[in-house]
Amino acid sequence: MQEFERWTLETIRGEGASLNWLEESRFEWSATTYQALSQILQAKTVILITDEPREWLSSYILSSINKPGRERPIIPIVSLKSLYPNYDNITGGAMIDMLEDMLSTSFNDNYFFFYIGKGDDRRADIAKRNDKSYLWMMDDDFSNALILKSYDPLIDIKLMQLFRLFDITLSAALFAEVNVGE
Repeated sequence: MQEFERWTLETIRGEGASLNWLEESRFEWSATTYQALSQILQAKTVILITDEPREWLSSYILSSINKPGRERPIIPIVSLKSLYPNYDNITGGAMIDMLEDMLSTSFNDNYFFFYIGKGDDRRADIAKRNDKSYLWMMDDDFSNALILKSYDPLIDIKLMQLFRLFDITLSAALFAEVNVGE
């Protein structure tokens, strides 16, 4: 993973001053992103979940990650909201288990969650139960997550910068410009 961390640092620095804030968290970023990219390269479907204030970002990610004209493979990514529109009514472990059973059947256990939002949101509970989840967690100190602050006045800009970095990193991994192993 050393190569990936070095590549990440060079890419962050190459983006200029706009990503200076991420240098402090680059080890969290590298560890979690490395795991997510490894799963994408293993052809797992990404199931995107956001808290309500970040639903705009979910729409943006879904519309741009596989934008026509991209010269890379199409990434299997869907929102949980599109798969199960009633997911806001899920409360408790038994209902999450039923949802996971449905997803396991639909995707043959070949999926992982990508959650963006506050850690105390009940939508987060779905992703937090799975140790393979990719988490951009706000206001919650959760292991194996990139930790952000929802009250940061620049949070929306930072989320867009993170997605841009993720997208660049995804392309680099798909074209073997950086090794994310398997």
